[in-house]
Amino acid sequence: MYEHIKELEEKIGVESAKISELRSEIAKAVIGQEYMIERLVIGLLTGGHILLEGLPGLAKTLAVNSLASTMKANFRRIQFTPDMLPADLIGTNVFNPKEGTFTPKKGPIFANIILADEINRAPAKVQSALLEVMQEKQVSLAGTTYPLDKPFLVLATQNPIEQEGTYPLPEAQVDRFMMKLKISYPSKDDERQIINRVTSFDQKADLKQILSPEEILKMREMMKDVYIDDKIKDYIVDLVDASRHPSEYGLSALDQLIEIGASPRATITLAIAAKAYAFLQGKGFVSPQDIKIVAPDVLRHRIMISYEAEAEEKTSDDIVQNLLSEIPVP
Repeated sequence: MYEHIKELEEKIGVESAKISELRSEIAKAVIGQEYMIERLVIGLLTGGHILLEGLPGLAKTLAVNSLASTMKANFRRIQFTPDMLPADLIGTNVFNPKEGTFTPKKGPIFANIILADEINRAPAKVQSALLEVMQEKQVSLAGTTYPLDKPFLVLATQNPIEQEGTYPLPEAQVDRFMMKLKISYPSKDDERQIINRVTSFDQKADLKQILSPEEILKMREMMKDVYIDDKIKDYIVDLVDASRHPSEYGLSALDQLIEIGASPRATITLAIAAKAYAFLQGKGFVSPQDIKIVAPDVLRHRIMISYEAEAEEKTSDDIVQNLLSEIPVP
């Protein structure tokens, strides 16, 4: 096993150099926000869709645009609005009166990377159409099914403060996203650099294309070989199960704070995300620390808090941190 891991890490070292180059290229356009960029790359490596939540002006859209610019892949930005229809997203059949036939007109969803900007501004039918495509990775038009090109990745943004003209995603649908990222303000040093760049009118960065779709798929196959020990798997299962039955793990104080625990998707996603994070660190195996680092992003939108938790001003992030500190590490 040790020899296998060592051999895998040598291969990962070659590929991680490309990832480092990719992140350096994105940094030409996005100052700071290393956490967001790293998680976007994890989504790219795993094929897991990501929901970015943050206040306006925190470079969410710029980061996704920059990621797409460093890849030789098709990219579409879709600005969601309250008057959108599902056909505006997936396409429709257009009637040709001369020939008396219908011709499929594919929508913007047919691309490798989709930026779903302000997803919570779209009505429920449009959100459902997008989430169905995310799950099935195919589109049905008038009875004909069209598979989407690989890789296919949806990166959605939403603004947490606005209520008017928005349609919040139901909790069950948010579960389709592999990770939910909470984007925070930049540091003072980063904000100072932003001022320097803007006031010098050096805002447009020409980014090189680093990765092709074929290289991304190759990395995904390599990432599958990252070793995850049975004890680590048990640790993942314990973390997720403790969100459902906290009293069985000596965490009876959380019983009144958790309305619904994490779904089985959380178990699967936590393992996959941890493997991707280990891959980015150049490792051929998953450690408990890898689990702890990605767990908040995987679990925060899958644990529904109770009214008691809201009254005590507790968030799902607080509960996740409690689980991580109390569940024994292998």
